[in-house]
Amino acid sequence: MGPLIPLGFVNPELNLFFAFVIGLGFGYVLEQAGFSSSRKLAGVFYGYDFVVLRVFFTAAITAMSGILLFNYIGWLDLKLLYVNPFYLWSAIIGGVIMGVGFILGGFCPGTSLVAAVIGRIDAIFFVIGSMIGIFFFGQFYSLFESIYTGNFLGNVYVYDSLGMGREWFAFMLIAVALMAFVVTQIIEDKVNDTTEAAKKQRPSYLFPTSIILFIGVLLLVLPQEPRSKWHEKGPKEMLHQMATGKHLVPIDKVAYSLIKPDAQDLVLIDVRSLEDYNHFSLPGAINIPKQEVILPRYSDYIKSADRIVLYSHADTDASEAWMLLYRAGHTNIFVMEGGLNHFFAEIFDAPPATENHDQMQLFQTRFREEAKQYFREGKAAVKPDQTPVPVIKQVEIEMPAGGGC
Repeated sequence: MGPLIPLGFVNPELNLFFAFVIGLGFGYVLEQAGFSSSRKLAGVFYGYDFVVLRVFFTAAITAMSGILLFNYIGWLDLKLLYVNPFYLWSAIIGGVIMGVGFILGGFCPGTSLVAAVIGRIDAIFFVIGSMIGIFFFGQFYSLFESIYTGNFLGNVYVYDSLGMGREWFAFMLIAVALMAFVVTQIIEDKVNDTTEAAKKQRPSYLFPTSIILFIGVLLLVLPQEPRSKWHEKGPKEMLHQMATGKHLVPIDKVAYSLIKPDAQDLVLIDVRSLEDYNHFSLPGAINIPKQEVILPRYSDYIKSADRIVLYSHADTDASEAWMLLYRAGHTNIFVMEGGLNHFFAEIFDAPPATENHDQMQLFQTRFREEAKQYFREGKAAVKPDQTPVPVIKQVEIEMPAGGGC
């Protein structure tokens, strides 16, 4: 569920619920596939039952194809997937122990839990043995640490290790899986002496095989990235917004929202560097540098706001950030017209009103004068109710009691 949560497809509060439901479904599928039987599980090592291999291969190519296709249409982000670190000695030694235990006990850790749930005595002892092994490893971890963490090769992908592209590896894995299905069926028939009548009673797998092959070829021919994701806005629409100036918010609107907190209906985002933001920023603005605005960790915050106004020193950086966000599907994003440079020039350095100004210009000039007073003194200028009256203070001079020069 990891990639679906930061992308906003799944509510984080429902994470455990979905994990529980998926766990129940996974256990049900394993039990229905016969994974609660140690004899069936061990059959892959003796050649009489390859259901384990076929189920694992099916799960691998299904998950792989789904992840790649979902990534292509924008439902998942491969960058958010966790890749297990690869320690060579741990992989080799752990694989040997796992294989020997699988042959002797007929279970792996996951299938032993499935079998134990339905009351298999051998599986219950297998789970108890696993717990003892975990306790032993934890208590004496210092003795195993050098082996456990030895020869670290990083968080690598198999296709990178093989020196091939991701799509070619996906196609090859699907092809190998299909060949394995055919070969293992032939081996099963030979070991179990399957009759011709039993072979004819099997259902045809031509249709699902064709679908799998089609998906493999589709993954191979699809470009690395689509021109646009399903939730993205088209370039023509974005260019129309910019050409008509609909993405711009006048500085007077921003200033009014800062002066009148009760009427504030927008959120300010400073897309400059953190250093510039710490040096100066508009009241209440938060800092998200331009190159980070489309990171998943800010997506929920941006979606939750009614209106977001981006600003920088001028229009350039804020407009670039707006294009990234608007292209990604956020329609509540705007840019402060002219940036901070225009804001300072019009609010603090605006020329005074003249007789040639019309009523709208006079109103704008008075408002900007009020805004300048507000930002300089911390409150808006208030017009006095009446002409100030000078205060005259009378001081009585006492005469000396007597004497003197």
